[in-house]
Amino acid sequence: MRITVRKLTFMAVLTSVALIVFIIEAQIPLPVPIPGAKLGLANTVTLFALFYSTGKQRATDSFTTADALMILACRIILGAVFTGRIVAFIYSIVGGLLGFAAQAALKRFVTNKQIWACGAVGAIFHNIGQILAAMIVTGTPSIIAYLPLLIIAGTITGTVTGLAAQYTLTRIER
Repeated sequence: MRITVRKLTFMAVLTSVALIVFIIEAQIPLPVPIPGAKLGLANTVTLFALFYSTGKQRATDSFTTADALMILACRIILGAVFTGRIVAFIYSIVGGLLGFAAQAALKRFVTNKQIWACGAVGAIFHNIGQILAAMIVTGTPSIIAYLPLLIIAGTITGTVTGLAAQYTLTRIER
């Protein structure tokens, strides 16, 4: 399927927004003693892209799951390059892909008024992916002890990012 210039441009803008949010967030220290814990605000853009459809526009301008995945992958790759955290790339890509897979699967069952739930589930799976990657990279199975704390934090932050994406989509539909 051919991609329109309009759609490609919008995807580039969303990738840029997600990257900027990611870079700014990387500079904010969180007051929690959990290594790797972040707000995950860039996921708002991923959720937006996953649920965005133009409705009245041409179908070629609507986003597919693959389009949203491309935005996520570009943000993760560019984020690792721009922040200089190449080692963190492994954790981000594994967590990002696992979280995205969970969100894409859940998308079939939720409406645009339940995106907050998709955000929470995606954050939980993102944390599971990060812990699995950390266990493999470091060879330290005891890292799994952080998982319950990350799941609690991920549920809260994922709900917030999901609500932000849900609100944005609602406003655009009007």
